[in-house]
Amino acid sequence: MKLSRLLVLMVSAIALPALAQEDSIKHDAEFYILQAQHAEQWAQDDAAVDEALASFRESNDGKPPNIISVLIDDLGFGDMGIPELNAVRGYETPNINDFSDQAMRMVRMYTEPSCTPTRVAQMTGRLPVRIGMGDTAVDIAGFGLPGDEVTLPEVLKQAGYSTSHVGKWHMGDISESWAMNQGFDYAQMAVHQQGQLTIFNDDAIKEQVSVAIRDYDDKYTLDDWFRPDASAMMTVIEGETGGPIREVRMETGERWNAAKYDEMNQVFQDKTMEELERLAGGKEPFFLQYWPMIPLDNTRAGRDGPESANGGLYVDKMQLLDKWLGDLFARMDELGVAENTIVVVMGDNGHFTKYSPQSGFTPMIFRGGKADTTEGGIRVDAFIRWPGMIEADGLLNSIVHVSDLYTTLSRFAGAEQFIPRDRLVDGVDQSAALLFADESKARRDHVIIYSVAKAEAIVKDQLKLKLPGPGESPIVAKFFDLYRDTREEYSVSTEVGAWGGQEFVRILGRHKARKEVFPDTAPAYGVPYEGIENIRPETQQAVEAFIVKRQSPQQ
Repeated sequence: MKLSRLLVLMVSAIALPALAQEDSIKHDAEFYILQAQHAEQWAQDDAAVDEALASFRESNDGKPPNIISVLIDDLGFGDMGIPELNAVRGYETPNINDFSDQAMRMVRMYTEPSCTPTRVAQMTGRLPVRIGMGDTAVDIAGFGLPGDEVTLPEVLKQAGYSTSHVGKWHMGDISESWAMNQGFDYAQMAVHQQGQLTIFNDDAIKEQVSVAIRDYDDKYTLDDWFRPDASAMMTVIEGETGGPIREVRMETGERWNAAKYDEMNQVFQDKTMEELERLAGGKEPFFLQYWPMIPLDNTRAGRDGPESANGGLYVDKMQLLDKWLGDLFARMDELGVAENTIVVVMGDNGHFTKYSPQSGFTPMIFRGGKADTTEGGIRVDAFIRWPGMIEADGLLNSIVHVSDLYTTLSRFAGAEQFIPRDRLVDGVDQSAALLFADESKARRDHVIIYSVAKAEAIVKDQLKLKLPGPGESPIVAKFFDLYRDTREEYSVSTEVGAWGGQEFVRILGRHKARKEVFPDTAPAYGVPYEGIENIRPETQQAVEAFIVKRQSPQQ
């Protein structure tokens, strides 16, 4: 079917009053396929959700729940929450395991293949490809999350929430992209990520984690700007909305190393605990976001903390993070906020397999890791706890995408009316499925899996299609039954392709047609680190070098 014909059909379907109201959130095409079949049941579920949320508010002095989001870097499915799999690995996460017994496991939580796109999806409710944020930058890049994106904290603030972010951010090195300028009242955040902070640092260079950055004879080097200098890049910044933003704990001429990395991670933990106490003492409901930088830690230099039989560089730091999260959960109990707070703990994508097996992590149940579109790259441990509201020690087997947290948490907060209606939102409201522990109440049965800007696979219920290339017939494309073959090693193309091939291609066609209505846009561009009050001279020089390189093709 031609794209123009698909577009006409899609617009016609969306215009039907029975399928969508004029002021409703705009979703991708498949949402309306499901809505056409389940609209009556969804209306009943929505009424039941409203009743449950109203009952909670009545018991909570009229206030919506607090929300805490913990997003952990580069963990595969089964790395936390299952003591038996801990034993197979040779390490322990007892505090997260206890937490998982109090929470519901979202068994089929899908993320994006790497850090930045997953975080963009969670913050905006949108596929990162829609705003050109599907890739992961390591060093100075000069782009980031556009200021006109409406983030989850911006939605929650309109409903009266206080908001705070601590830890990794990784959605741009320009001012408008930073957490304190994207809806958080306060933020202390790393501008970049572990590529700078634990892979490029001086100790990592000495240990050959990074090769050919500073450990080489430079007598033949002409381009002094070719190699990144992690110490010249901006490290951690702190500030409040509308206030001054400053780099912290880094002086002019100081070198970044493993000790600085350890200090940063400890401060992030300490600051999270401080913010929890501050926010818990306020009158407003709060949204606290803690995105740790560990367990990624690539050096042996100065290493201390919990040790495991596994002994992997990342695994032992995972045990430290487990202790820290245990402290966080215990302090919530002491402050009396555990009962009225939603807590989400999850990974952001699969293992960083480039550093396996030294990291201590390798793919287990699913094949692949970070940057892969196999299940091992995009299936993660994910838990949500809300005492008395979401079933403890439960399992939700429905497909959930990380973007669904945007819409669902907004609904739980009574803030869904502040989700923008002028753009497409990929996240769907999964509140009924979560509150009633019922897969039949889910509002998603598929995900389209992108690698940067290219759609590479589609999952629809238990089937997964690796999208065929240009000119290749979908009939002979590779299909996998994910219930039978978690590692995607045994294609069932012949059995499924005859009917499923075209059905999957139609899903992609409807998705592309919807893009005609809501076209993809670009990220925001600007001068890196602009607006930071105490920029170091070496950082300013690095920015100037970046600008020269960016302008060079235009000369």
